[in-house]
Amino acid sequence: MFSKRNDTANNQLISLMEVAGELVLRLNRQGEILYASRRAAEVIGIDAQLVGMNLFELVRLSDRHAIEASLRQALLSLQITQVNVRMATHAAILQFELQMIAYEAGAALELLVVGRDISDQKRTEERLRHMMTHDELTNLPNRALLADRLSMNMAQSRRTDIGFSVIVLNLDGFKKVNDALGHMIGDALLRIAAGRLRETLRDVDTLARVGGDEFVAVLPGTIDEMEIQSVARQMISAIQLPFELNGNTLHVSASIGVAIYPIHGDSEVKLLAHADTAMYRAKETGKARCIIYNELAFNRIEHDVSMEAAMFEAVRNGEFLLHYQPIVDAQTRQIMGFEALMRWMRPDIGMVPPSQFIPMAEDNGLINLLGAWALKSACVQLKRFEEAAGRQLYVSVNVSPRQFRNDQFLGMMDDALRLSGLEGHQLMLEITEGILMSDPEHAEALLSKIAARGVRIAIDDFGTGYSSLIYLKRFPIAALKIDRAFIRDLPTSVKDAAICNVILSLAGNLSLQTVAEGVENEQQLEFLSRQGCSLIQGFHTGYPSLPDALIDILKAETLALHS
Repeated sequence: MFSKRNDTANNQLISLMEVAGELVLRLNRQGEILYASRRAAEVIGIDAQLVGMNLFELVRLSDRHAIEASLRQALLSLQITQVNVRMATHAAILQFELQMIAYEAGAALELLVVGRDISDQKRTEERLRHMMTHDELTNLPNRALLADRLSMNMAQSRRTDIGFSVIVLNLDGFKKVNDALGHMIGDALLRIAAGRLRETLRDVDTLARVGGDEFVAVLPGTIDEMEIQSVARQMISAIQLPFELNGNTLHVSASIGVAIYPIHGDSEVKLLAHADTAMYRAKETGKARCIIYNELAFNRIEHDVSMEAAMFEAVRNGEFLLHYQPIVDAQTRQIMGFEALMRWMRPDIGMVPPSQFIPMAEDNGLINLLGAWALKSACVQLKRFEEAAGRQLYVSVNVSPRQFRNDQFLGMMDDALRLSGLEGHQLMLEITEGILMSDPEHAEALLSKIAARGVRIAIDDFGTGYSSLIYLKRFPIAALKIDRAFIRDLPTSVKDAAICNVILSLAGNLSLQTVAEGVENEQQLEFLSRQGCSLIQGFHTGYPSLPDALIDILKAETLALHS
């Protein structure tokens, strides 16, 4: 505490700070400057006669209340106080951190003020804040800031009873441009597209880039369908103008889906999912058009609306969870990994079969959100399993067709690996044969990028779909999962035994790993083991279980191996 110092000590302290290059001021209790260091004169203005001026004259008007309060507190407490203020200097408006303390100077109280220029620090902090809330490529708001804007608009709508609309826009044909001409041209096109879209909207509207070539706009007060269609036509027209890039004249279009608050959803998740569903319908029915979500038209006749509503609630309430089924070595019976299986525990009903909610999530767009959560959660959980086992394991995660088509999927996968710290080969993605055949060009490009990260691809339910062997040659497949339909009657069924032998022989010749699903007894396991099946999965070797139960099993297995 420096409340009582003699003049000699004060002068020594000031001299020390002069040498240190600090901005030093001595004030009377009214804030008048009695002394200013050389550094203060250099920073605030060499020509300025600081002595005799009042400190409040140098501080921006909006900051004067803060510095007055800090000065008053220093005089009353005789302790160090700190305040950040903006001050006018000869160069610019700079931000300073001022520390001040009152001391006795004879019969009067004076204040010693030491200042530090924090302008660069504040600019860096502001840049970091901007980076956290804005897309680096287009400088538009990112998904985090979009969520905040949606929350604000919902709160305002509840107060005013005036709704708003959410537009999801996806560029048609962008992928071909990106693949053919490279990411530099693709990025340039996205920057131009972002600028064009921004010009079609009002200042009160929000335009965000949420990944890939997908944009989301939030239009406060816009709920009339004719007005929405008018805005959408302007956005589509802006995108349809030619893009002149690097000597190339490029053409893309835009498909738009719209959801209106609160008609089509009362939450961020529901609004974005329904707008996304409408956008995909626009793509499927011709592209370069806008479709506004219509629940009755979009849902199948047998679609259970109450269950869909419950699904959105379940996301908010955290009712979805993951069970894990062990995948064991067919020879040693040692656990090598786990398949992550999504479950929905409804408080009022109990466990909902995946066969009921997964297709519904695929239809309404929730599968993207649920799939991203499952991927990250499974990767993080695997690290906990590894701690219990004391060795490296792998996790297998199912990928739905809609997830596979999502331009953000690769980024979601990268985030999951980065967050968990897994190596690429510790993640296996299970896809169906239909995904490969529905759009082979897209599948080949995406699977090549996935494989480049070391992540392995498995064909789920092998032999029950298209069963086209050409994709085993064309695509970077690492494993085949033999469907339980061929396992159920082993080893007594001659036909099933023959089919399994063919699949195992084919996989062996192509250096592919095999996983037999639905193994329920020792006879099935022994047959598959003799025929060269790599891995086994089924009730015989482990039921789908919650993580804690499996951790106990891993610890026991590890203990047995080392005993």
